[in-house]
Amino acid sequence: MASTSICIYGAGALGGAIAVKLASRLGDNGTVSVVARGAHLEAIRKNGLSLHEADSDKPLNVRITATDDPTTLPPQDLIITGLKGHQLGPAAEGMATLLKGNTRVVMVLNGIPWWYFHRDTQSGHAELQFDELDPGGKLWRLIGPERVIGCVAMQGAEVVNPGEIRLSNKGRFVLGEPSGEMSADLESVAGLLAGADLNVSTTQRIRDEIWNKLTGNAAFNPISALTRALMTDIMADPALFEMVGKIMNEVRAVGSALGAKFSISIEERLQQSRHIGPVRTSMLQDLLAGKALEIVPLVGMVVALGRTANVPTPVSEVVLALVTQLDKENQRGG
Repeated sequence: MASTSICIYGAGALGGAIAVKLASRLGDNGTVSVVARGAHLEAIRKNGLSLHEADSDKPLNVRITATDDPTTLPPQDLIITGLKGHQLGPAAEGMATLLKGNTRVVMVLNGIPWWYFHRDTQSGHAELQFDELDPGGKLWRLIGPERVIGCVAMQGAEVVNPGEIRLSNKGRFVLGEPSGEMSADLESVAGLLAGADLNVSTTQRIRDEIWNKLTGNAAFNPISALTRALMTDIMADPALFEMVGKIMNEVRAVGSALGAKFSISIEERLQQSRHIGPVRTSMLQDLLAGKALEIVPLVGMVVALGRTANVPTPVSEVVLALVTQLDKENQRGG
């Protein structure tokens, strides 16, 4: 894929960081546009999009085409979504206007994605769809799982001011086809992102990467939202630390029942988490900003897939009920 036109659909913390890196490296060899909204969009239009990298004193700033109306953009060679799972359905029609016959869509998502069971040979549930991930099957119908390249991002990022993003680490991105094929498109997109100074690798087992990341997200995100605690605070509290371990074990049991393989033990994962530092999870960031929380892909699907695989998830069920109520109160301004 000789990608020349790239749209970052959802230029928040992670999407915006990718947009800056691509735009600063592509130069005359391609175009990068972003779909954003609100004060963030206005700041990008006025001052460009700025990125503070973890290892740099000077921010990168790019002037970039930015809009909240995707119909004003031409069809794209590549779309990279920076939206959270619950934001994708409402964006499906807009995204569909940007598709050409061979457009690929890189879905940078936390948790279980809507396309998870497309061409899945590991679980015994190939092509299974969940309405809570894709209400009415809109994404499946308008975007199509066959266009998707899965992406798991291990990258701390935060919008610190409108139009201004800060990365907390170097990060890494793992890309994979839902089918497990090492396709020409996959290699091309990986090369494009690597050329933009992103730490990228490819895999034949993208679902393993999804579950490995979800092991942490399903525990830390809702607990941080419920307690307002930073990662260091959670790890320092014996009761919260114990709860994290219980949730991680439930996630691993569900993932294993669906054919996923885990690269490290729970104990090793907990030790890694001690070194993350005093950061706010994405769910805590959204809570403090008064935004809807990304609950279903991170917590709800652990419970739902546990039922599908006949694996009990009692702690996750309690956390799901609590964080769902928190989200309702937060949306009401309570």
